[in-house]
Order: sequence, then C-alpha cells, then structure tokens
Amino acid sequence: MNKLPQALSKRLSENAQLLKKLLPSEDILSYAFQTEDNIDCILFYADGMVNKELLGTLVARPLSATELKNAQTKEREVLVNTRFPELKTVENPQDMLKEILDGNALLLVDGFTTGFIVGAKLLPVRAIMEPPTDIAVKGPREGFIEDIKTNMTLIRKRLKTPDLRFETLRVGKRSDTAVAICYLEGTSNKKLKDELVAKIKKISVDVIPDSSYISAFLSPHPHSFFRSVGTTEKPDIFTAKIAEGRVGILVDGSPIAITAPYTLTEDFQSSEDYFISPFMATIFRALRFISLFVAIMLPAFYVSAQLFKAQLVPLGLALTIASSVRELPLSPALEMFVVLFLLETLKEASIRMPKYVGMSLSVVGALVLGETAVSAGFLSTPAIIIVAFSGICLYTVPNFVETGSILRWLFLLVAGGLGPFGIVLLSTLLLVYLVTLEAFDTPILAPFAPLTPHDLRDAVVKYDMQSLTTRPKIFASPNKTRLKRSAKKDIQNKGENAK
Repeated sequence: MNKLPQALSKRLSENAQLLKKLLPSEDILSYAFQTEDNIDCILFYADGMVNKELLGTLVARPLSATELKNAQTKEREVLVNTRFPELKTVENPQDMLKEILDGNALLLVDGFTTGFIVGAKLLPVRAIMEPPTDIAVKGPREGFIEDIKTNMTLIRKRLKTPDLRFETLRVGKRSDTAVAICYLEGTSNKKLKDELVAKIKKISVDVIPDSSYISAFLSPHPHSFFRSVGTTEKPDIFTAKIAEGRVGILVDGSPIAITAPYTLTEDFQSSEDYFISPFMATIFRALRFISLFVAIMLPAFYVSAQLFKAQLVPLGLALTIASSVRELPLSPALEMFVVLFLLETLKEASIRMPKYVGMSLSVVGALVLGETAVSAGFLSTPAIIIVAFSGICLYTVPNFVETGSILRWLFLLVAGGLGPFGIVLLSTLLLVYLVTLEAFDTPILAPFAPLTPHDLRDAVVKYDMQSLTTRPKIFASPNKTRLKRSAKKDIQNKGENAK
C-alpha cells in the first residue's frame, strides 16, 4: 500500500481521488450528492457490506435538504442533520480505510479535513442454530456463528452484569481480524488475561481465518498433540467457564470460541451434565472415561495377546479368534493396521464428500467392503469388530477424537513390536508427560495431578449444585465464592418447607 498522508485535504476532489487510488477494487463504491446550498458530499462504502437503504434515508436525504452556512458550524450541522445513531468523526486516512474495509461507510464533505464514519454495516451472517459438534437433549441449543458481534451479544444476554468486559484487538496484517478477550472483572484471573493479551498482540501473520490460528500461537507446547486451550461452540458453556474464573477469546469469522486455562477433564464433561441429576451425570462421565480407554487400548491389546500373551484372552474366545485368523495372509499387527487405515479413510471420505453420497459411501464401506474382505479371507471378523467398537467408543468424547486417534496408532505400533511390555512402557511415559504438562500455570491433569480434593467435586464425580459453593481452586480466581452459604441454607429451608 502506498504511503498515506497524515491528514486529508480540504478539497473533496483530491480526497476522493486519493481514496479511489488507495481502494481501486470494483466493489468499493462511491455515491456523490450535494447539500441544499450546493456543497459537494460523497459516500464511500464496500458493496454488499452496508445497508444502502439506511444510508439513503438517514444520511444522503437529510443532508441534501440541509444548508451548511459557514465553516464554523459545518461539522455541527452535519452531525445534527445526519439522523444515523452510529456516527463518529475520524481524521487519520489509515483509520478511514480500515472502517470502509470493515463494512462501515465514510462520508466526506467539501471543505473538511475530517471524515464521518457511518456505522451502517450489514454483513451476511448465518442463522443461530445448534452446533453439530455438541448436540444436547436438555439445555440451551444456541450456538456461536461466524459474526463476532452476534457472539458477543449471545454472551451478554447470559451475563447481564457490568463486570463482563470485552477487550478487542486487531490481528492479521491483511485480514485485520477482530479478536475479543472476554472476562469477568474481579472473577477472572487478571494475570492470565494480561498474558493472553500480550501473546495475541505479538502475533504477526497475514491472515487469521479461524480461531484455531490464535490457538496455535497461544499454545506453549506447539508440537504436542494435546491441546493447551479449550474450545466450545455453545454460549452457555462459554459463559459457565468464564464464571469459573477463566478467560475466553472470540475471533471474528469463527464459530469456535477459545477458553483458557484448559484441563483434560473438561473434554469428558458435557453441558447436559448440569441439566440432569448428579447421579446420572457421574455415570455418564465414568462411561466416557472407560470408553476412551477401550478405544485407545483395545486394538493394541488384541494384537499383543495374539503375538505375545495368548493366555490374556479367555480360552473359548482364544479358540474362536484362532479359527478366524488361521488362514489369513497378514500378521495380526499388519491386519489391525489395515483395518484401522480403512476406518480412518472411510471416515475422512464420508466427511469430505457430499452429504447424500457420503451416506452411500458409509454403507458401501461398512457392509460391502467389510463383508467382502472377510469372505475373501483377507481380513478376520474379530479385527473388524474390534476396530468398529473402538471407533464408536472414541466418539463418546468428541473433543478428544484427534488426540485419541494418534494415541491408538501409537499403542498399536508398540504392541505389535514389544507386546505387553511396550504398552506398559508407553503408558508410563505418557502418564509422566501429562503430569509434567501445563499451560498458563495450570496442570493439564488437574485436579488429579496435583491432587486438589476441592475440585474433584466436578471432575469424574458430579456433585449437586448446592455443594459447589466455591469456584475451582486451580483457576486462581480472586472471587472464590460462587454460591453464598446463606443462599444455600435458604434453598434447603425451602425444600424442607415444601415437604
């Protein structure tokens, strides 16, 4: 971009020529008109990003019927007669360009060295709907969309408090993407908020198309396949995490919000856990932990038992497996690799292909290909059953699918090479790594390592809401009280009176 002048000229023709030179794209339009006493005015805006009807009704038409008598009152007359509620003056040409590219309109008047920014932005946005990655039977069904202003409104609707703060930054040398830091004053950790702001300000990249780019720059362990920040597409989950003392990040153009600090246990929690009985929520969380363990370990255990320790499998099951794999051309480890490869390929293809073709592909892959491979003696029935069951179990924890898939491949690799010893060795190394892993001064295995008994009330076991009187200690919130004890006693008294 050419070097910009520090201020505009008083001649409108020169200013218009400058803007057209700096913004030569065909979608940057201009509309010229005159006031009642023949003073030239011009509106600059990006086509498709502003409400043209409002510009004509509330800006051009009132000014066309206005007389700007002398230079001392021109600016005031423009501000008074322009009936648009969002109107501000700007002097720097660089700021004018940013406002136009951001979707606002710029009004220039002959004789002025300042411009008027008209907030007539009207961007195309997607309707608010339930996110596909977090479907709930009970509870709110609203999800974030790609417009940051709408997402901020969804949060403000749920947190009607003056303590809710948004701090907006601009990231991306070419995209100039809006990034909003969201926190509760007096509740969120100020040190963490300042650290996140400092890291985001240091990001120097051309384009920020999604929040995952911000996550990559925030992560203190960029080469780890374990996440360092949490993500969610639901405003109710986002606000609940903010109320615990965390800090949230919204990125314009992305429906996925970021929260920090992040702990591994939150992947096993669902928003629905807080709308059902604590007993059922505890059962479901335990089921997710067990399912993830089975998804990662079952293929490795199957291969290890066949190659090294057949006595690990009950005799009847071992004889059934032996009869199924007796004439197979592949070794147990290679066979499991092939079946897992087919599963990942079918999953990827069904996601990328058109919706209705993807459904047909799933049927063909699951029934035709699998049945044909077994009938031809290329694969065994137990291997297909184990991989299918492992895939189903893995999707009980949707946010852990990517990491779980990598761990499943790693455990299968060591099981095929070292057997049970390899599984134990890798499990030990993984546990040591997770115990030492932390992000933003918060251990990823909290509240289990280090053990924080207070925070175990909302980990695997889910206590009732009346027992969660204080916020989690691991987030170091300055405001530790979540439910006042007097309020807790009032709730208990009302329950006793009702009986």
